[in-house]
Amino acid sequence: MSTDIRPQSEPAQTESAQAESAQTEPGQAEPSQTSRVEVSEREARELAEAARDIEYTRPSFAKELYLGKFDLSLIHPHPRGEGDTVSEGEAFISKLEGFCRSLDGPKIERESMIPDEYIKGLGDLGAFGMKIPKKYGGLGLSMVYYGRAMMLIGSVHPSMATLISAHNSIGVPEPVKQFGTEDQKQEYLTRCAGGAVTAFLLTEPDVGSDPARMGSTARLSDDGTEYILDGVKLWTTNGVIAELVVVMATVPKHEGGRGGISAFVVETSSEGVTVENRNVFMGLKGIENGVTRFSGVRIPVENRLGKEGEGLKIALTTLNTGRLSIPAICAAAAKWSLKIAREWSAERVQWGRQVGKHEAVGSKIAFMAATTFALEAVFELSAELSDAGSKDIRIEAALAKLWASEMSYTIVDELIQIRGGRGYETADSMAARGERAVPAEQMLRDMRINRIFEGSTEIMHLLIAREAVDTHLKAAGALADNDATAGAKAKAAVKASGFYASWLPKLVLGKGMIPGAYNEFGPLAKHMRFIERRSRKLARQTFYGMGRWQAKMEYKQAFLGRVVDIGAELFAMAASCTRAEMIRKEDPERGEAAYELAAAFCIQSRLRIEEAFDRLWDNSDNVDRVLTDRVLEGGYTWLEDGVIDASEGTGPWIATWEPGESKVDNVHRSYR
Repeated sequence: MSTDIRPQSEPAQTESAQAESAQTEPGQAEPSQTSRVEVSEREARELAEAARDIEYTRPSFAKELYLGKFDLSLIHPHPRGEGDTVSEGEAFISKLEGFCRSLDGPKIERESMIPDEYIKGLGDLGAFGMKIPKKYGGLGLSMVYYGRAMMLIGSVHPSMATLISAHNSIGVPEPVKQFGTEDQKQEYLTRCAGGAVTAFLLTEPDVGSDPARMGSTARLSDDGTEYILDGVKLWTTNGVIAELVVVMATVPKHEGGRGGISAFVVETSSEGVTVENRNVFMGLKGIENGVTRFSGVRIPVENRLGKEGEGLKIALTTLNTGRLSIPAICAAAAKWSLKIAREWSAERVQWGRQVGKHEAVGSKIAFMAATTFALEAVFELSAELSDAGSKDIRIEAALAKLWASEMSYTIVDELIQIRGGRGYETADSMAARGERAVPAEQMLRDMRINRIFEGSTEIMHLLIAREAVDTHLKAAGALADNDATAGAKAKAAVKASGFYASWLPKLVLGKGMIPGAYNEFGPLAKHMRFIERRSRKLARQTFYGMGRWQAKMEYKQAFLGRVVDIGAELFAMAASCTRAEMIRKEDPERGEAAYELAAAFCIQSRLRIEEAFDRLWDNSDNVDRVLTDRVLEGGYTWLEDGVIDASEGTGPWIATWEPGESKVDNVHRSYR
């Protein structure tokens, strides 16, 4: 298995491509002056791998879980904030709730825009500086209270949560806080805390999860004092109203500099910056997302974050914790959906009974309640681990984002089904008929993007899988390298056998086989024992896959996705049980209910886990692969007959761009 697991079919690299990639260092592909940059498979792989933080200097609960070690001490007792962190967080949440209750969420939906006074109000509260240290004018909130703030804001309208999240989590504040110089922090963090909206610009029309194809360039000037930025960025969340943006662009290799993808803080008021379009989507109607062109934009060298070539690493590191805002938003959507489902199912009567009393509906409500508890548990545990700072949470954060975005969408979809025709009807339409204006269909549209935002489900599967099998890759060495020689593979086999000879026996027996283990969890103890046993089984199954496919395992993405999903469910079970026990100790009266919810969730989760284990080896993957190739080759185009495709002739699949000045009006606007 190579050091990259990427979303594409198994390629046959040409000799010319191999020769070309052999002459190019990772991240050093020279960008052409067109919108499309062609790179070899190896270049793309090496660039992605070079951006990874390869060392785990702190323990990771989730990483150990995938290796067959259920180290409960890493998450239990459940970590908790204390002192000023809690009191200041609670005080802010109280003020924020009062402000949010004064806002009109439906107004955002109707006008497809967040009113400037709403944004200004959030700024006055300090919402744009929630994660910025106090010394720079921010609130310095913990991740836990930042997430709880996201839940409140998102319950007014998800577009508002997107605005704040895109700014705080991945906009200018986070990368500057982590990688900026003291001068940069004084300059930019202070402005951000004061209400300057920011954005993060990486994606291009032809560049998504494969940054090696990036076409935007930042050429160092002859006198070495500034960079000249040219390029077009797509889906620039907050970009339409941003004052500052972090832009990723490729610096051509030059004398005295390694070049590569680099990060820059850019003033949107700079000459040559044009917002060419405000994009419109199926949901998030108030989102300020656009297309931004940079034409000969001059950026002082002092605005570069980190070193040349470190841009992608900065982006990935920022996302490690930045992703936690999405699980918080997802938990909020689940809470709202549960509330609506409960109230409606008690009010609506069919066939002489409340609809919630009919098992077909009741089972949905039970799933919603149990999963909502788990969603909050996953977010709170991940956030507390992040705040504690003693654990490496890159896998936990990724799992939280992946699992929460999928499960919360399912919950909202179930709400639509419970509400029936009213679930499909808009809130304004119901209000016009004199009924309660419940925006269920809007929530479904708004939540759909979370399965794509900040790493799609498919990309998250691959990212987590890469981290989960990292120990195996190091142990296998050349055995996992498609390009290794026979001699190298033979030497690697000897080394790997030594590692697995000591590792595999540990996966045979464990604490989960002892009937009285984890008894401090009372009725949840059996579920904790299940987690321990299935953690070891998951590690064994991953090893079997490595042994079966070796270097070709990187192409077994369906298998790897199931491995990741099993780990995600185990993580959610562990989070739910530890949270239930924490609640029991802090609030015995509510603790009994928490135990009931955690137990129900674990039973439901165990069924999904066992099904995923079965599908590791009993599946249609091979048939699907052959069928997919046939579809892509046009073998079944007759199946598409009998319909009209109105999109034909409306434009290319991917828009191209050429360097130069913008030919359209600038639609950028300022809220203040």
